[in-house]
Amino acid sequence: MSTVTTASRRQGRGGRERILAAAAGLFAAQGINATGMEQIAERAPVSKRTLYAHFRTKDELVLAHLKDLASTGGTLEGALTRKDIPPRERILALFDPPPAGTDPVRGCPFIDAAVEFPDPQNAVHSYARERKLLMVRLVADLVAELGCREPSVLAEQLVTLADGAASRAMVLGDSNYGRYARTAAEILLDNALSTTI
Repeated sequence: MSTVTTASRRQGRGGRERILAAAAGLFAAQGINATGMEQIAERAPVSKRTLYAHFRTKDELVLAHLKDLASTGGTLEGALTRKDIPPRERILALFDPPPAGTDPVRGCPFIDAAVEFPDPQNAVHSYARERKLLMVRLVADLVAELGCREPSVLAEQLVTLADGAASRAMVLGDSNYGRYARTAAEILLDNALSTTI
């Protein structure tokens, strides 16, 4: 190992966090399957031995990455659990653009992961499915709180809009693409809630 490589490696604690941070950046920039474990170790920087001590397989690392994203609230459904804004605004927050400087536009990381791990029995795909089902339950709870008579139907409609907008934003490279779906979501909410009065 060269002196330059040795000097660039950080010693001590925090290896797991550095690995997850490196993986998050690389997965967002180039996709999961296009990112190699060696690249992640280099970016972290950690030795491959350290990387595999924390994550025995790439699938294990991807799963940890997704769980880390979910725990930070930085995903679409993160807006739904906020207590500082009313239920309707939480739902409409699904269509807000990502924070400035978030590049590239990646859409929903759970959908991205499910696409890259298409086997429904795979742990990554299964976790992505769980998160998408949780999103529907969270929206259903919020629209029920607003007085909707058929919360599960409206929740499926709203979540389909949000996921579709996130996917189109990624494909088109337009971080503000959700503005179109937000208008449709407002109409859906207004129509569903006007029948409850």
